[in-house]
Amino acid sequence: MGRNRLVTVLKIAKQTLPRSLRGKLRQVVEKVLDGEGVKEPATINIVLCDDPTIRELNKRFLNHDYPTDVLSFPLSEGSSASETEQGLVGEIIISVETAERNAKRFRQTLESELLRLAIHGTLHLLGYDDATYSQRRAMRRKERQYLRSVGFAE
Repeated sequence: MGRNRLVTVLKIAKQTLPRSLRGKLRQVVEKVLDGEGVKEPATINIVLCDDPTIRELNKRFLNHDYPTDVLSFPLSEGSSASETEQGLVGEIIISVETAERNAKRFRQTLESELLRLAIHGTLHLLGYDDATYSQRRAMRRKERQYLRSVGFAE
């Protein structure tokens, strides 16, 4: 675990978040990378932001003019981690405001929802997609698996 990996968490959201959250976000991303067999180096930035910020990014890069919960941007030159010397490089942008609404809606804690979104974003960086029903189901199974691995159950 942790070989040639750098996972950073940047908070630009105004919300007060638990101090332990950064470590847990790093831990869950490491669990996903290990669980998915990533042996290459990895550099992942997680940015916790607000709805206006994620809405602007969603509009600029995906042409969707609304806030969303999570966006993933692979920054590696190859299309997957195994195709580039630098390994997996990417950013995961999470809206804390949308995560708060989702947590209430699905009766989860904010911490659990933020961890789930970090897992979801990491899976996207690894090439998982959720465009179809079966793909969404597969990703949800993985999300639950990795949430359990860090002590959260849904």
